[in-house]
Amino acid sequence: MKKAILLIGILMIPVLALGAGVISPESVLAQGGLNEGLDAAGGGEGLATNANANDIVVTIINIMLWLIGILAVIMLIFGGIKYATSAGDSNKVTSAKNTIMYAVIGLIVAIFAWAIIRWVTDSVSS
Repeated sequence: MKKAILLIGILMIPVLALGAGVISPESVLAQGGLNEGLDAAGGGEGLATNANANDIVVTIINIMLWLIGILAVIMLIFGGIKYATSAGDSNKVTSAKNTIMYAVIGLIVAIFAWAIIRWVTDSVSS
């Protein structure tokens, strides 16, 4: 069991590194978020006056989608490890298959939710 936990920890490092690369200071600077925030704090024409509610909702949904995607990948890896270490025990195999299936279903639901929200925000903004 300790080996499985160690293996999960080792496999999570690339996933977490990918997640940190998505929401990095460089990406915030490239989008102008930091500059706009500094302008708003200084009383300039920054985020406080130019922000569109549509853009804020889209940004929040995109961040949530990335987090759900990372969680789904972690659960897929965890289910695969459970499946590989089940040693033929039918209860463990069933549990591993359910973990993998629910991770995939969760990812599909998240993608459909993103598509619906994107459609609604595009319809409202135009």
